[in-house]
Amino acid sequence: MQLKRILLKLSGEALMGTQDHGIDPDRLSQYASEIVEAASAGTQIAIVIGGGNIFRGLSGAAEGMDRTQGDYMGMMATVINSLALQAELEKQGAKTALFSGMLINPIAIPMSARSAISELESGKIILISGGTGNPYFTTDSASALRALEIKANIILKGTRVDGVYTADPEKDPNAKKYETLSYDEALEKGLLIMDQTAFTMCRENNMPVYVFNMNKKGNLKKVLGGNNIGTLIS
Repeated sequence: MQLKRILLKLSGEALMGTQDHGIDPDRLSQYASEIVEAASAGTQIAIVIGGGNIFRGLSGAAEGMDRTQGDYMGMMATVINSLALQAELEKQGAKTALFSGMLINPIAIPMSARSAISELESGKIILISGGTGNPYFTTDSASALRALEIKANIILKGTRVDGVYTADPEKDPNAKKYETLSYDEALEKGLLIMDQTAFTMCRENNMPVYVFNMNKKGNLKKVLGGNNIGTLIS
């Protein structure tokens, strides 16, 4: 598959690096460096980042907070992370544009598929923050929605694990890695790749998802170069 245009989904937790919260400058710099290198090679890149390093709406709801209020706080956390990555990308010489599913003038451009595609085709790396702009949807669902809107070839889900396993490889030493999976297989096996809403959107619209370890330097370049270092769900 030729990956002309990708949506890169990053977790907010990954931005913590070795910290227990917030944003690790070293991890931020590493991610930006990998993304700038990939964009320089000609790949059009859109990025969606979670907000779990700052606040999770579901966690707030579990503690008794109103779910709608908590989800809006989580969406704002994605804006903070996107602003941080945008600043680091531009520090490293990239041209960028920041979009948001919520109206946040003058920080971000209201999300529009046409505007986002135009910015991608002009050579900019774009960041799409603010989730879907609605509560009760995760950043996984936002990633699926945005990937479809911008007509991406694939969603690259950058995690701290090098693919999808039969069990959590950090807890089960006997867990085995899948190289490929169909959407139906993943659902039947109950594999927690994305939330069900996001996964259903991908399956119904034939949007492939590739899970790989983004924390290992050079892996994004390897994925874009066709190296099979993760798990493809299609």
